[in-house]
Amino acid sequence: MEGSALNDLRTVEEVFNDLKGRRNALIKALTTDFEAFHKQCDPEKENLCLYGFPNGGWEVNLPAEEVPPELPEPALGINFARDGMQEKDWLALVAVHSDAWLLSVAFYFGARFGFDKADRKRLFNMINDLPTIFEDVTGAARKQAKDKSSVSNLSGSKSKSNSKAGKISKAQVKDEDEGFDDEEDDEHGETLCGACGENYSSDQFWILCDLCERWFHGKCVKITPAKAELIKQYKCPSCSNKRPRP
Repeated sequence: MEGSALNDLRTVEEVFNDLKGRRNALIKALTTDFEAFHKQCDPEKENLCLYGFPNGGWEVNLPAEEVPPELPEPALGINFARDGMQEKDWLALVAVHSDAWLLSVAFYFGARFGFDKADRKRLFNMINDLPTIFEDVTGAARKQAKDKSSVSNLSGSKSKSNSKAGKISKAQVKDEDEGFDDEEDDEHGETLCGACGENYSSDQFWILCDLCERWFHGKCVKITPAKAELIKQYKCPSCSNKRPRP
C-alpha cells in the first residue's frame, strides 16, 4: 500500500517528516474529523484499522492482506469497542495505539535503511520532542502545563485534593522550571513561617499544613522534601497536638 514511500525515505530527517505527516493525519481523524471517523468505525464491520499517511490524509480500512505487510499494521479491530466504552475512553485508547504505530513505522524505516545507533537515537529524540497523539487528543499536555503552573504558585489552591502539590518548595520548582522572575518572590515575600515567624525565602523548603493552612520552614518542623513527598496530609505540630472535642 505504501511501497513507493519506502523508496523515497533514506535520512533521519526524511523519516521524521514522514512520521509528522502521519501524526498530523491521525490527530485530524481523532479531532476535527472525529464525526466522520466515528461513523466509519462501525462495530458491525470486520476488523478495521486507522491509517495515517505522510500527506496528511487518513482512512479507516481493513488490514493489508499480504503477510507480512509492507509496513507494520496499526491496532486491529478498533471499531469493535466503539459502542462498548465511553466515547472519551475509546478515543484515548485509539490515540495510544496510534502513538505506538507511529513509533513502529519510524523504527521500521530506521532498520530498513540501516540507521546506526547514533541515527536511531537522534530519530527517537526528535520524535520525543513532539507531544504524543494521546496528549494532543485528550488535552493531557495542557493539563500537565496547568498542574505545573499551580505547583509553582506558593499561595495557590490549598484544597485537600491537591495538598501534596503544596508540599513542594518554590526552590525545588524553580530548579525544574527556569523562567521565574523576581515578581514571584515579591508576591510571597510577606508570607511568614508559622513556627519562627520569619519571612518567606525562595532558597528554603516550605510545607503547608492542611488543617490550619499556614506555611512552615521545613527545618522548623523537622520535615525534609523527601519526607513531604510521602505525607498525604500534613499537620503541623500545633494542629497535631490539638485534642478532638468530645
